[in-house]
Amino acid sequence: MLQRFYPDECADSAYDINYKALYEQGYRGLLFDIDNTLVEHDADADERAKKLMEKLKQIGFQICLISNNREERVKRFNKDIQVKYIYKANKPAVKIYYKAVQMMKTKISAVVFIGDQLFTDIYGAKRAGIKCFFVKPIGQEKEIQIILKRYLERIVLYFYRRQYRDKRLRRKRGIHE
Repeated sequence: MLQRFYPDECADSAYDINYKALYEQGYRGLLFDIDNTLVEHDADADERAKKLMEKLKQIGFQICLISNNREERVKRFNKDIQVKYIYKANKPAVKIYYKAVQMMKTKISAVVFIGDQLFTDIYGAKRAGIKCFFVKPIGQEKEIQIILKRYLERIVLYFYRRQYRDKRLRRKRGIHE
């Protein structure tokens, strides 16, 4: 049951993912959550975020931001980045992921989602059939509902890591499933 919240990949940060390798594997679109994925909650795009987006554009990626925030917040973040975006996305609603894929003029199979919340970002992307990366949140949580979700995420991540560790051990010992 918990597997529906398991990411396809984990990374310490959105800035640590090997995007060139993803492009070489055939991925052409990137979907990003903003808050605590690219910057701290409610922060404007910093130099690191701007450089990443520029690098991704140079590689050849189409990019779309998907946020549950209001338009003002997403517009403010996107001011210097200038990529496609969806606000009030209502993640984990699947139709928003499909809309973003359509906006980027790519295919579900060629898109990767990067986000910091299992129950919205990752769950929605998985339901839509999109490869997803879970990244560690950048900043401290301020909203009580997210603080509570983080406790539940720890439980899911415990079982995710345990299952991943067990699979690695079985492969190492030559035991096939």
